Amino acid sequence: MYIYSFEKLDVWNKARLLNTKIYTVSSKFPKQEIYGLTSQIRRAVVSVSSNIAEGTSRVSYKDKARFTSIEYSSLMEVLSQLILAVDLGYAENEEYNNIRPLIEEVGNKLNSLRKSQLLKAT
Repeated sequence: MYIYSFEKLDVWNKARLLNTKIYTVSSKFPKQEIYGLTSQIRRAVVSVSSNIAEGTSRVSYKDKARFTSIEYSSLMEVLSQLILAVDLGYAENEEYNNIRPLIEEVGNKLNSLRKSQLLKAT
Protein backbone atom coordinates (compact mmCIF):
# COMPACT_ATOMS: atom_id res chain seq x y z
CA MET A 1 0.00 0.00 0.00
CA TYR A 2 1.28 3.46 -0.94
CA ILE A 3 1.90 5.88 1.93
CA TYR A 4 1.14 9.50 1.02
CA SER A 5 3.46 12.26 2.17
CA PHE A 6 1.01 13.70 4.69
CA GLU A 7 0.71 10.31 6.40
CA LYS A 8 4.43 10.47 7.18
CA LEU A 9 4.14 13.85 8.92
CA ASP A 10 4.30 13.76 12.71
CA VAL A 11 2.06 16.83 12.83
CA TRP A 12 -0.69 15.02 10.88
CA ASN A 13 -0.49 12.02 13.21
CA LYS A 14 -0.67 14.31 16.24
CA ALA A 15 -3.68 16.05 14.67
CA ARG A 16 -5.34 12.65 14.27
CA LEU A 17 -4.82 12.02 17.98
CA LEU A 18 -6.30 15.43 18.71
CA ASN A 19 -9.34 14.49 16.60
CA THR A 20 -10.04 11.44 18.74
CA LYS A 21 -9.59 13.38 21.99
CA ILE A 22 -11.95 16.17 20.89
CA TYR A 23 -14.55 13.69 19.63
CA THR A 24 -14.40 11.86 22.96
CA VAL A 25 -14.77 15.03 25.02
CA SER A 26 -17.51 16.49 22.80
CA SER A 27 -19.51 13.25 22.95
CA LYS A 28 -20.32 14.25 26.54
CA PHE A 29 -21.67 17.71 25.61
CA PRO A 30 -25.40 18.23 26.17
CA LYS A 31 -27.69 16.93 23.42
CA GLN A 32 -28.97 20.46 22.74
CA GLU A 33 -25.44 21.33 21.58
CA ILE A 34 -25.35 18.68 18.84
CA TYR A 35 -25.90 21.35 16.15
CA GLY A 36 -24.04 24.02 18.08
CA LEU A 37 -20.76 23.68 19.94
CA THR A 38 -20.44 19.91 19.41
CA SER A 39 -20.70 20.25 15.65
CA GLN A 40 -18.50 23.34 15.52
CA ILE A 41 -15.59 21.97 17.55
CA ARG A 42 -15.68 18.71 15.60
CA ARG A 43 -15.66 20.48 12.23
CA ALA A 44 -12.77 22.67 13.37
CA VAL A 45 -10.63 19.78 14.62
CA VAL A 46 -11.24 17.72 11.50
CA SER A 47 -10.28 20.76 9.45
CA VAL A 48 -6.80 20.74 11.01
CA SER A 49 -5.85 17.26 9.84
CA SER A 50 -7.77 17.55 6.57
CA ASN A 51 -5.99 20.75 5.60
CA ILE A 52 -2.62 19.22 6.45
CA ALA A 53 -3.42 16.46 3.98
CA GLU A 54 -4.75 18.86 1.37
CA GLY A 55 -1.88 21.31 1.78
CA THR A 56 0.74 18.66 1.11
CA SER A 57 -0.76 18.11 -2.33
CA ARG A 58 -0.20 21.71 -3.36
CA VAL A 59 2.57 22.37 -5.85
CA SER A 60 4.01 25.67 -4.67
CA TYR A 61 5.52 26.19 -1.24
CA LYS A 62 3.67 29.49 -0.98
CA ASP A 63 0.36 27.65 -1.39
CA LYS A 64 1.48 24.99 1.10
CA ALA A 65 2.29 27.74 3.62
CA ARG A 66 -1.14 29.29 3.08
CA PHE A 67 -2.78 25.99 3.99
CA THR A 68 -0.60 25.71 7.07
CA SER A 69 -1.89 29.12 8.18
CA ILE A 70 -5.46 27.86 7.74
CA GLU A 71 -4.63 24.74 9.75
CA TYR A 72 -3.25 26.86 12.58
CA SER A 73 -6.35 29.07 12.54
CA SER A 74 -8.59 26.03 12.84
CA LEU A 75 -6.46 24.78 15.72
CA MET A 76 -6.94 28.08 17.57
CA GLU A 77 -10.68 27.77 16.95
CA VAL A 78 -10.59 24.33 18.61
CA LEU A 79 -8.73 25.77 21.61
CA SER A 80 -11.21 28.61 22.01
CA GLN A 81 -14.18 26.25 21.78
CA LEU A 82 -12.61 23.85 24.27
CA ILE A 83 -12.14 26.72 26.72
CA LEU A 84 -15.79 27.70 26.18
CA ALA A 85 -16.85 24.10 26.83
CA VAL A 86 -15.03 24.22 30.18
CA ASP A 87 -16.57 27.62 30.99
CA LEU A 88 -20.04 26.22 30.29
CA GLY A 89 -19.40 23.08 32.34
CA TYR A 90 -19.56 20.79 29.31
CA ALA A 91 -15.95 19.63 29.76
CA GLU A 92 -13.86 19.13 32.87
CA ASN A 93 -10.68 21.06 33.68
CA GLU A 94 -8.86 17.73 33.74
CA GLU A 95 -9.92 17.03 30.13
CA TYR A 96 -8.80 20.50 29.13
CA ASN A 97 -5.46 20.04 30.90
CA ASN A 98 -5.00 16.72 29.11
CA ILE A 99 -5.72 18.16 25.64
CA ARG A 100 -4.08 21.58 25.92
CA PRO A 101 -0.47 20.30 25.64
CA LEU A 102 -1.38 18.39 22.48
CA ILE A 103 -2.89 21.54 20.96
CA GLU A 104 0.32 23.41 21.82
CA GLU A 105 2.44 20.65 20.29
CA VAL A 106 0.43 20.61 17.06
CA GLY A 107 0.58 24.42 16.95
CA ASN A 108 4.34 24.45 17.35
CA LYS A 109 4.77 21.83 14.64
CA LEU A 110 2.49 23.76 12.28
CA ASN A 111 4.49 26.95 12.88
CA SER A 112 7.74 25.11 12.13
CA LEU A 113 6.24 23.58 9.00
CA ARG A 114 5.00 26.97 7.81
CA LYS A 115 8.40 28.60 8.36
CA SER A 116 10.06 25.81 6.41
CA GLN A 117 7.58 26.22 3.56
CA LEU A 118 8.05 29.97 3.44
CA LEU A 119 11.84 29.57 3.31
CA LYS A 120 11.50 27.19 0.40
CA ALA A 121 9.08 29.59 -1.33
CA THR A 122 11.73 32.33 -1.58
